[in-house]
Amino acid sequence: MAADKTTAADLGAYLCFEDEAGQGLRPPKGRTWAPRGQTPVMRVRGGGRGSVSVAGVVCFRPGARPRFFYRLRLWRGREGERRSFAWTDYRDLILWVHRQLDAPLVWVWDNLNVHLTGELTAFITENKDWLTVFHLPSYAPDLNPTEGIWSLVKRSLANFAAANLDHLVRVLKRKLKKIQYRPHLLHGCLTETGLSTEP
Repeated sequence: MAADKTTAADLGAYLCFEDEAGQGLRPPKGRTWAPRGQTPVMRVRGGGRGSVSVAGVVCFRPGARPRFFYRLRLWRGREGERRSFAWTDYRDLILWVHRQLDAPLVWVWDNLNVHLTGELTAFITENKDWLTVFHLPSYAPDLNPTEGIWSLVKRSLANFAAANLDHLVRVLKRKLKKIQYRPHLLHGCLTETGLSTEP
């Protein structure tokens, strides 16, 4: 990163940026073509409950191709069902990324209250030999390249009306997988933040 922030390079670690996003059954609005003076109207089924939450991690290391990992959580609107990720979900995500990359991690995320729980803090302390965590400043999404990935996904879903939650999940997975195999898009999301992994 910056000249005075060489933690990842010193450790030979991947610099990993994590963030969350969500999508319900109401389609995101987007521009489209229509005859002049005739605003296009898209009719969707009403009363559909449920949403999909995505926790995504984009990882960079000089000399290696960038990697993108994600986990989904479905909320079907049932009584007693948890809507958001728990601290154990984030712990499992960190462990999974560590196994996939087989390298130390410098983990960067925001100050979401779940990220600051005592259990997660204890887990980070217990694994400090391979895990270093930094928190982004408040209200600084422009410093997180994962926000760029969410922007790409939302743009590709513009005006898309899913038939149901399972249909939405299938389409989301397909679009996220396409991004996984396009390293130039991941590099572009980092460039957009003004950050660099080069020492």
